[in-house]
Amino acid sequence: MDRNAQVAQMTEILSKFIAYFGKILPDDVEAKLKELSEKETTPHARLVYETMFRNQALARELNRPCCQDTGVIQYFARVGTRFPLLDDLEEIFKNAVLDATKRAPLRHNAVETFDEKNTGCNVGYRVPCIDWQIVPNSDQLDLDIYMAGGGCTLPGKAMVLMPGAGYEGVTQFVLDVMTSYGLNACPPLLVGVGVATSVEQAAILSKRALMRPIGSRNPNPKAAMMEEALEKGINAIGLGPQGLSGENSVMGVHIENAARHPSTIGVAVNTGCWSHRRGNIVFEPDLTYTIRSHKEAVL
Repeated sequence: MDRNAQVAQMTEILSKFIAYFGKILPDDVEAKLKELSEKETTPHARLVYETMFRNQALARELNRPCCQDTGVIQYFARVGTRFPLLDDLEEIFKNAVLDATKRAPLRHNAVETFDEKNTGCNVGYRVPCIDWQIVPNSDQLDLDIYMAGGGCTLPGKAMVLMPGAGYEGVTQFVLDVMTSYGLNACPPLLVGVGVATSVEQAAILSKRALMRPIGSRNPNPKAAMMEEALEKGINAIGLGPQGLSGENSVMGVHIENAARHPSTIGVAVNTGCWSHRRGNIVFEPDLTYTIRSHKEAVL
């Protein structure tokens, strides 16, 4: 197969995958929602979950996106230096979004800043968003793709704390965001927290945290302990499904961290709504692929 044919093949696969996970939630999200629904004791909370599951069933049956806000497509690529289509990936990612916009279909969510013009195709200046991680001596592409909605992930918050605030200050910041904004983000939420040396580094880490499987823990025991403590603290707020009160407010809290300057603690929070539409796909150099987020997916 020549290079142009390979590019076209990969674009088609990604277009189909984006259209697919815009309708079908990842396995871990569906399992967690079922688990949380069974823990609810009040009729109205149970009714909200029943409505969520009905929504998902209709998305499958009618072959339509499961939320009207199909978000901004964001790619998180861990790509090997020996992956054969490395030079073409940015164009492939862009064209996959163009095609998926018609295939799914996806709502038009790319508005050019300052010009205030919707491009009508979900592609614009520096959109789709791509986060690159280059993996030496690898020939694979491990790709997370995410639909970042205007009600949940996109209104994230970040700031730099002074060192005297300590990790208590990080906890306070996260809880302040949850109590002031969590209601609007369609709970139960997946909460991504980034802790680093600056706002931009913390922000991207908080986004990467949302790509982790629900239930996974930070490898640092102290960070993992904070994940558990924040889960308990946010659940105690009692937001419940869709913010209408209930036993659980979060599907999980994931923290990603980096070393920091002694004088700063950068912290950021991003939330994924209950309809947490992300997909993980791994490509081999011959473009065979494995979908790890949706075991039953057929493209």
